[in-house]
Amino acid sequence: MENLKPWFGSLALIPIIVWLSINAGDFIFLLDHFNLLIHEGGHGIFSLFGGFIYTLGGTLMQIILPLLFVYYFVSHRKRFGTQISLVWLGQNLMNISVYVADAQERTLPLLGGNKVYHDWHFLLGRVGLLEYDNHIAIGFYLIGIIFFILAILIPLFMKEYKETKIELTL
Repeated sequence: MENLKPWFGSLALIPIIVWLSINAGDFIFLLDHFNLLIHEGGHGIFSLFGGFIYTLGGTLMQIILPLLFVYYFVSHRKRFGTQISLVWLGQNLMNISVYVADAQERTLPLLGGNKVYHDWHFLLGRVGLLEYDNHIAIGFYLIGIIFFILAILIPLFMKEYKETKIELTL
């Protein structure tokens, strides 16, 4: 039983990962809104670096923030926290894939309505890759799958940190 304990987190996450994989990252209404706030905040943070990076900044922040959580939990040897953070990163990558795939059609509802431009239409158009939006979207989706697999397999690579209490007697 002790050998199975590290895998409980993986077993708990498998149904969520399957759901996310089938539904391209669409999971929980509240989580999607939280990710949208992170995306929009990224535009503000990266606005100092010009129009292209400003536009890319929303997507960058959707990747950077979960990676910071991964780093924190790995550095503190917290296996389940690492797994959840990797799933969150994979879910964001899948949401990004939906946005990228919409670059040519531009049918997704955007914050600000018709007054705003589509980030990925602008970005891919600027670098001459707009016609490859679906291929790039598949790449984001597959990278999300890789992070899901990594999340499930974390017990193979990471040992949980166990605190030992030392009592001093005088």
